[in-house]
Amino acid sequence: MATTASGSVILLLLLAAGAAVDGRVISNRTSSTGLVSDGVHDHRDGSPYLLLRSFSAVSASDSCDQTYGFMPCTTTTVGNLFLILVYGYLMFLAATYLSSGSELLLELLGPGLVGGLLLPILGALPDAMLILVSGLSGSTETAQSQVSVGMGLLAGSTVMLLTIIWGTCVIVGKCDLQDSVAKDSQDTKGFSLTGSGVSTDIWTSYAAIIMVISVIPFIIVQLPQVLHSTSARRLAVLIGLIVSLILLITYCFYQVFVPWIQKRRLAYAKHKHVISGLLKHLRKRALGRLLTEEGEPNEEIIRKLFHTIDENDDGNLSKAELRALIVGIQFEEIDLDKNEAVDKVMNDFDTSNDQFVDEGEFVKGISRWLMEAKRYGGSGPDAGPNSSSVLDAFHKGTKREHNRLGGDQSDEVVEAVENPKWITFKAVMMLLLGTLIAAVFADPLVDAVDNFSDATSIPTFFISFIALPLATNSSEAVSAIIFASRKKNRTTSLTFSELYGAVTMNNVLCLSVFLALVYVRGLTWDFSSEVLVIVIVCVVMGVFASFRTTFPLWTSFVALLLYPFSLALVYVLDYVLGWS
Repeated sequence: MATTASGSVILLLLLAAGAAVDGRVISNRTSSTGLVSDGVHDHRDGSPYLLLRSFSAVSASDSCDQTYGFMPCTTTTVGNLFLILVYGYLMFLAATYLSSGSELLLELLGPGLVGGLLLPILGALPDAMLILVSGLSGSTETAQSQVSVGMGLLAGSTVMLLTIIWGTCVIVGKCDLQDSVAKDSQDTKGFSLTGSGVSTDIWTSYAAIIMVISVIPFIIVQLPQVLHSTSARRLAVLIGLIVSLILLITYCFYQVFVPWIQKRRLAYAKHKHVISGLLKHLRKRALGRLLTEEGEPNEEIIRKLFHTIDENDDGNLSKAELRALIVGIQFEEIDLDKNEAVDKVMNDFDTSNDQFVDEGEFVKGISRWLMEAKRYGGSGPDAGPNSSSVLDAFHKGTKREHNRLGGDQSDEVVEAVENPKWITFKAVMMLLLGTLIAAVFADPLVDAVDNFSDATSIPTFFISFIALPLATNSSEAVSAIIFASRKKNRTTSLTFSELYGAVTMNNVLCLSVFLALVYVRGLTWDFSSEVLVIVIVCVVMGVFASFRTTFPLWTSFVALLLYPFSLALVYVLDYVLGWS
């Protein structure tokens, strides 16, 4: 369906490019002045002739330059609006092909290099292409004029993702909040501003922190303007470019290794939950307190527990006996395999590596676990040996940590890919087609925006700020909203992580391209208001998401209001206060 539609649009463009205007040939054989009679009046009485301008007489202001020498162009408002819609759709098509091809490769090769390097770069490729062509072609004066299209796109993409898309995802993904955590698939409180919302895991907060760090190059390149220094501007652009490239490389490496880090952290959280569940279970079976009056492990009670578990009285606990103990434990809301739990206990207790746990190993292991629980639960008045608050606090803490790390990811079903050769070919073709479309139609789109700005006297920044992100980020936005609508903490976390990741790539990859253009072509960096908007939105939303993992419904309206605020701020700073 998409291929047919794209073919129709391209055919329409070719027809428009080759269209000619025909008219009646006017011959003038009698007039020595070269003027043409209108065929009605007798011009011997001095009445004016009908004046017709030849093509060569058309002023330069009424003509337009065809991109590549054959792409259609126009100087009218309606015509340029039509071209922006057509080229914008083609850029949307390019982004869709790149996204689909990337997902197919991810299914084949998994995360790591593909998820960490290829996907983020390909996701930012349409924006990078538009930024590149906005300052690459034409003279320095033309590039300086058109480069505001690239800045508008850069700022517009960042602001749209963190305001409109972010707020919409909260609204469509909201669930009931209970104990400051959203309950999966439970939405009974309607549009309660504080009673409904979304929750994310700790990895999403890390992504938000990285996003805040990624604005550092913007601040560096803006310092000469703040200090009113003109001589240091070019040096600041170079330093900002170097820092941006370093952040880009660092971020890609982080993306490559984060699945490994996440798995290690989640495995440790599961291990702590086994400790918590087993201690709570042993407390119920114990014939006394597990902690003495001094808060130390009660070895006598622990030894009695060992003998009650040792069913054959051979002085050792086998895997079968440990499994019989663990079968009765309910690891609340944690999808933990019983055999996995047995292995964790055996690995932690069996210091002799003989596949058995003797009495001494059991006492030492339980004592070590109790002290860990005590350190976590504290030693307040309600956490003494005469109460169960220490183990309760430890249990709640491990459960909360497990949820913050993303849970068991049980909603992600990994299936074997059928016909990998065909999938690989299809993915590569999609990536090549998306890249080709983006490369070919980025320049005509920038020219159409520039011509539309001339025809309407609307600054190119505002046109590119509002319109172009709709083309380059539409597929990403729709995907994020659909994913958030599943109303699960896991999918919500993934959605917001991808939004923060997309903004980070804008701030490092797209900015690197932009700064390279400014430095190589000797352009003037004069985007103080635009940089201020990017920094404000990224820092506000990034800091907000860094210090909390639950977002009530009211936070969506704060995010949505930041979009018109950003537009108004740029207008006031540039056209009222005269910053630009």
